[in-house]
Amino acid sequence: MENVLPFVAMLMLTCVDMAVLTIVKEAMNDGMSSFVYVVYHNALGTFILLPLFIIHIIRKLDRPPLTLRVLFRLFVLGLIGVCLAQVLWNAGVDHASPTMASVISNLSPGVTYLIAVFFRLEKLDTTISSVAKLLGTMISILGAMVFTLYQGPRMLHINSPNQLFLSQPSEWIYGSLIIFIGLVFGCIWVVLQTATTIEYPDQQTIVFFFNLFGTIQCIALSPFVEQNQSAWVLRPETGVTAVVLGAVYTTAVRCSVFTWCLRKKGPIFVEMFSPLKIIVAMIMGVTFLGDSLHLGSVIGTTIISFGFYTVIWGQTKEKNKLLVVTDEDLDVSGSGSSVDETLPFLSSRYQ
Repeated sequence: MENVLPFVAMLMLTCVDMAVLTIVKEAMNDGMSSFVYVVYHNALGTFILLPLFIIHIIRKLDRPPLTLRVLFRLFVLGLIGVCLAQVLWNAGVDHASPTMASVISNLSPGVTYLIAVFFRLEKLDTTISSVAKLLGTMISILGAMVFTLYQGPRMLHINSPNQLFLSQPSEWIYGSLIIFIGLVFGCIWVVLQTATTIEYPDQQTIVFFFNLFGTIQCIALSPFVEQNQSAWVLRPETGVTAVVLGAVYTTAVRCSVFTWCLRKKGPIFVEMFSPLKIIVAMIMGVTFLGDSLHLGSVIGTTIISFGFYTVIWGQTKEKNKLLVVTDEDLDVSGSGSSVDETLPFLSSRYQ
């Protein structure tokens, strides 16, 4: 059961992730603004996190002091993670599809690696792990370009009443570009969040203030971004369902299950399920949104998956090398500290 339960949990999490994103896309097809969804989604998520944050404050009296410097870092995290990453990500989904979002999300390990190299948090050298990560990143980008630009013959299509809402090819490319830009900001957010967590190791406080500041910033921008007042009135059958389901699932369910799987099996195991989202998104897109499955999508998905696993292989190779070196250091020093404590892992959240 130690091996089966994490596998089943990640499999269900992957399916539910795409199901929620499909429901959100359906609500957008029904007229819900992507920006309005981000505002309501994060506002409801902040209200859900508030009592948990209060309990955390009462129970953990030895938490580090919350200085103005840390608050400013959290303010910047909210700006990048919500106002830029989430807003652009959902706007791209509105113009493209959940399938495209799941495809581009597989570029995140490679893009994060390039950003870490740019900020000198990673070294670009000739070791096999660095070459694998760089090569995998290039392969994944190539696969994303094939998926976006090459359609090919249609392989599967199911008639759906929603096909009137499908994006045109020009919007598909435009939406893909927006999703990718949102992904880049999300990867920058991961790098900055990692640095913030090292400086202020209190995850509950970081998550709460990140959502709080992001919500406040979006509300402040709302008169300029979404001036149509009727757009803020959600349809109960689609809009309200998407907001409530998305906020409750992301805040209460996904975070807990994801963290449990990380603790049981580690980050590499969790990341291995990422390409599966493409398959689930394709099935749901064809079945419920009236999308068509084309040969270009299959070829692009195959290339992206190969590049993704190449990057993950490079990360695993590098992690194993770090574990060996750290074990030797621990044997020499005689310290009883855990190796896993020296390898912090953080995951980003766009939806």
